[in-house]
Amino acid sequence: ARPVESGGGAVQTGGSLKLSCDVSEYTRSDYCMGWFRRQAPGKEREGVVALDRDGRTTYAESVAGRFTVSKLRHNSTLFLQMNDLKFEDTAMYYCAADPYYSDLSDLTTKFRWLGRGTQVTVSP
Repeated sequence: ARPVESGGGAVQTGGSLKLSCDVSEYTRSDYCMGWFRRQAPGKEREGVVALDRDGRTTYAESVAGRFTVSKLRHNSTLFLQMNDLKFEDTAMYYCAADPYYSDLSDLTTKFRWLGRGTQVTVSP
């Protein structure tokens, strides 16, 4: 089963949103997880944050200091807290899981399990 995202919506610049992703199918502790986004159809997907098996995180420079990833114990839910949102954060956000790959650069090309996405719209 694919991960299932929720929590997207419309906010104004400077606002906050918290995305959730049901990853209960991937409760093995050795799964890597993360979030990526696509700002418009046809544009390149961009890794936002990767979380490796040991809980270490790698954030894209564009979101570092504003976004925070976390997860419930036993990996059942992955969260993305997004603060100080900017217009350029407008995108479809996806979560992903993989038993092997863990790098931010792998999120958009190698992670095996991808969600269907949740839309985030930030108005200027």
